[in-house]
Amino acid sequence: MPSKSKTKGSGFEREVATFLSELYSESFVRVPNSGAYIGGSNSFRKKALSENQIKGFKGDIIPPDSWGNFNVECKNYADFPFHLILTGECKIIDGWLEQLMAVAEPDDLNILILKVTRKGRYICVPSKYTWVTDNFSYYTSKNHKDWLILDFDSFFRFNHQLVKTYSTTPDIKSTLLIDTSSKSTESI
Repeated sequence: MPSKSKTKGSGFEREVATFLSELYSESFVRVPNSGAYIGGSNSFRKKALSENQIKGFKGDIIPPDSWGNFNVECKNYADFPFHLILTGECKIIDGWLEQLMAVAEPDDLNILILKVTRKGRYICVPSKYTWVTDNFSYYTSKNHKDWLILDFDSFFRFNHQLVKTYSTTPDIKSTLLIDTSSKSTESI
């Protein structure tokens, strides 16, 4: 029988997959038995898999076929030391980013989604992309450069179209037209 924390994590991965499926009207599925099937010490498995199989086992969520550059890791924890984000020494975030980036391809949009009990859902995205936001925290990882940490709901309210664009094309230039006036009143 799976542990309580494993069940909690799997439930959050399903919650995120359902949210994305409803938001984009496309199929997002939790990776079965997720837990770094091709990450870390299991990277040797990539040699025996096709490109599409590798994409399917990357991260915690299997995206639609057209979202080839989408890599997501989901974390659901009882508590989180938010104050350490301000010091730039948050070993928990560093470990999660390490796990996320261990399976990342060069053109991937890498997203860390976290849920903290009784505190909310948050998203951590690379700052190299153009994002629309009204509030964020900045975090610099020693190994993985600069990231923005934002509220999950407001991030998708303002950026759901950008997430899709960045996940389907490696172009990260800020040449995309962003109409924040219509996004700010949209509901998710």
